Amino acid sequence: MHTTEREVRVAEAVLDMAARTEQSDVLGLLHDLTTHLVTLCGLRGAGTTILDEAGRVDYLTASDEMCRSLEEEQRDLDEGPCVDSTRAGAALAPVMLGPGSVGALRWPRFAPRALREGITWVASVPLRAGTNTLGAVNLMGADSGALDARDMRLAQILADAAGAWLVQRQLQRTKDELIEQLQTALNTRIVIEQAKGVLAAKLGVDVHEAFNRLRGYARSQREKLGDVATRVANGSIPPELQARAER
Repeated sequence: MHTTEREVRVAEAVLDMAARTEQSDVLGLLHDLTTHLVTLCGLRGAGTTILDEAGRVDYLTASDEMCRSLEEEQRDLDEGPCVDSTRAGAALAPVMLGPGSVGALRWPRFAPRALREGITWVASVPLRAGTNTLGAVNLMGADSGALDARDMRLAQILADAAGAWLVQRQLQRTKDELIEQLQTALNTRIVIEQAKGVLAAKLGVDVHEAFNRLRGYARSQREKLGDVATRVANGSIPPELQARAER
């Protein structure tokens, strides 16, 4: 039996999720998780959501700006697949969103908005750290062929690989302490959004490209994304990124 290229990429993605150092940050890990899922499962977008300290559903990461916008809309509407799956802490099999579909009846405000963005179906798998279920990984597709059972299993394996790193990093900690760290990640996400706006305006690029450059710089300098974002949001743009704007 010959190993396929996709099988190799799956193995590399699982290793990438689990083999992180203590210096790695939660948001970076989960953003990479969404990127791997989009690539390996042929998704239009993916995101992660958790319950915050007040018991509200909020998003942590998204693969792109379209997905981020739909995650925000579900949070604001208090309606949608990410809301349901995060609160239930359970997998959500693919649900179609077209007129008259189960999804349209279940989420009457969210479904039309998703369809306008080209999203035709949604699904999710739990985000778990050991025995603790922290939230959900949300999957969005833009074609007529939703994920099959094997792809859903792959999505869960990748999510569990990310969860394995959280367990390793948070060994001996309680679920409340895990949630507290994720709350910190939520706060960091807000700063990153601010930094994206500042950098986009300075570089004359869209916010997606601004994020990629911000993250690339953080990685090249071996710094946490949140630390770099805080400086940029406060107007202190690293000379290397400043040079990009001046060229």
